[in-house]
Amino acid sequence: LQECILSGIMSVNGKKVLHMDRNSYYGGESASITPLEDLYKRFNLPGAPPESMGRGRDWNVDLIPKFLMANGQLVKMLLYTEVTRYLDFKVIEGSFVYKGGKIYKVPSTEAEALASSLMGLFEKRRFRKFLVYVANFDENDPRTFEGVDPKKTTMRDVYKKFDLGQDVIDFTGHALALYRTDDYLDQPCQETINRIKLYSESLARYGKSPYLYPLYGLGELPQGFARLSAIYGGTYMLNKPIEEIVIENGKVIGVKSEGEVARCKQLICDPSYVSDRVTKVGQVIRVICILSHPIKNTNDANSCQIIIPQNQVNRKSGV
Repeated sequence: LQECILSGIMSVNGKKVLHMDRNSYYGGESASITPLEDLYKRFNLPGAPPESMGRGRDWNVDLIPKFLMANGQLVKMLLYTEVTRYLDFKVIEGSFVYKGGKIYKVPSTEAEALASSLMGLFEKRRFRKFLVYVANFDENDPRTFEGVDPKKTTMRDVYKKFDLGQDVIDFTGHALALYRTDDYLDQPCQETINRIKLYSESLARYGKSPYLYPLYGLGELPQGFARLSAIYGGTYMLNKPIEEIVIENGKVIGVKSEGEVARCKQLICDPSYVSDRVTKVGQVIRVICILSHPIKNTNDANSCQIIIPQNQVNRKSGV
């Protein structure tokens, strides 16, 4: 996805772009697999999908599911480049958080905070105060800091200032600021406050939740940017095996594929193309579950996000 966005934006800005992909589809790891038969093949599942799952063409399964923040950077890029012309979006119907074996809606506005069954009455008031503080916070206006130094005060201290309990800290950090671990607690609070602000501003745009999602899966995004690149003269090659990255005097000068060398001034690629130059530092475990029923307590939402904070399941990172 990153490479497709970059090739689109560079083409718009007059650069000559050749985009090569060893796969037969756009987007690499960020692709949406369709039809369902291809998903079965990709994961070496025996047999074909059962008939009860309908037409294979009606399925688009994301390899790396992600949502877009309605007021976030990627949406701004889509609008700036007008890639929105090629895409249809839907608003995700709800965001939920797991606590003590149950699923609750994430309260993200003052009104929702006061109605939420996640917190007791006094906790609600304190959380509402915190949300008002975040909404008014402006890193360029010290009058909004209320004694907090955004570059020095840790987020743990900000939570203390508002006297927020562990459960509230859990869903604020993981379901509003969208951190995967609790490391952020001991870092300066500016980044976290801006993340919660982005969540609230994104929510304000469409009301139901702050997230948008391309109607036919995330694979639409790389395709949209690839189309943009083509309109501005970029060339795209699928099914193109990369044999070697050609280096002279320590500088990349081209890419060898099927015996030919395409010369370039700059090369951008994902780490899997240069495995000898990168170090693996972590791993994300993903599971694709196809359910035959809506998830309990999500009000039968057609689409939703459920966050499981790490403390709820004794892990080092959230789910």
